[in-house]
Amino acid sequence: MSFRKRNVVIGTPSAQVTTRQEKQLSPGTRPSPLDGRLTTSTGTPSLDQLLAGHAGLPLGHSLLIEEASTTDFGGILLRYYTAEGLVQGHHIHVLGFDESWRRELPGLDTSAGVKDEKKKNTASPVSDDKMKIAWRYETLGSRSPASTSASGTFCHSFNLTKRLENSTVQGQLFTSPISMPSTSSTSPSLKKFVTDVKTRIRNSPPSTIHRIVVPSLLSPTIYPPSASRPEEALQFLHSLRALLRSFPMQLTAMISMPVSLYPRSTGLTRWAELLADGVLELIPLEHKLQMSRDPSKDDKAQGMLRAHSLPIFHEKGGGLEGSWNKEDLSFKLSSSSGLVITPFSLPPIGDEGEDKNSSSKGQEALKKESLEF
Repeated sequence: MSFRKRNVVIGTPSAQVTTRQEKQLSPGTRPSPLDGRLTTSTGTPSLDQLLAGHAGLPLGHSLLIEEASTTDFGGILLRYYTAEGLVQGHHIHVLGFDESWRRELPGLDTSAGVKDEKKKNTASPVSDDKMKIAWRYETLGSRSPASTSASGTFCHSFNLTKRLENSTVQGQLFTSPISMPSTSSTSPSLKKFVTDVKTRIRNSPPSTIHRIVVPSLLSPTIYPPSASRPEEALQFLHSLRALLRSFPMQLTAMISMPVSLYPRSTGLTRWAELLADGVLELIPLEHKLQMSRDPSKDDKAQGMLRAHSLPIFHEKGGGLEGSWNKEDLSFKLSSSSGLVITPFSLPPIGDEGEDKNSSSKGQEALKKESLEF
């Protein structure tokens, strides 16, 4: 009786070594931690974290920024969105402006990397009494979820006091200025813009990421009166939505709209919100607006933010659990950190009491001076 080892396959050739080929992601993209769809950064880290847990704007989706004042906080978000795309090597399509808009983009903040290195060098030494296993978990919170990706830096740091240099630009910027017609005829600029973007996407490689930027949609200072007609504006938004669904792995869009001119109670704005995948409303506060250079030293909120809708997982809903949409949000502008979105919190009661006491003491002093003869 012959014996042979078990678990040995007879008559088969030697096992071939199979190598697993990882799919190369486009620069500036990474899979969503929730459902794996590709996302790209908006250029604002706090805004990336707000987008329903995707930690970025999912490809094939749009974001509508509404602003209820004459301020331009929405325009700053669009500039960060554009600058991030140019640094990542994306193709940017801007409606309503010419090449001069390129000079308003913020520049890269080179001091961010130096600060991180100083923090590492000045870190306190680790004691020997710590558990040997703890080193695995010490670095988990050191990196922001919106800072890195498998293909490189996911979200860069920009500085509003600087301007984007040509040496840091890897992508291409396509501008489509709108000329004001002399007559009341319909201007074909909106339709032509969608057609041009569609042609450029088809002529580009499939790995190229495109971004559509529409600042101050329907503003009378940029667009002709014919563009504000509901049949023209809604047709344009329908075309943008169809374009996003036609290229779900290559295209994103960000639009700003002045709701002080087109309130949310009007049918045009309501339809615009339905055609967008995410809707955020910026409500600036009435106090004096000042840009803080160091956000850690100035905690005053410059405005409130309302998240009316966010990009969801699928058409049936979902994806809003655990996000900030249930909280009162505020924002403040910083030159080094851009627009920082945080949960809104009232100042401590003690500070208010001290202010009231000081004001009451001042009033009492004035009364005493008026009573003296």
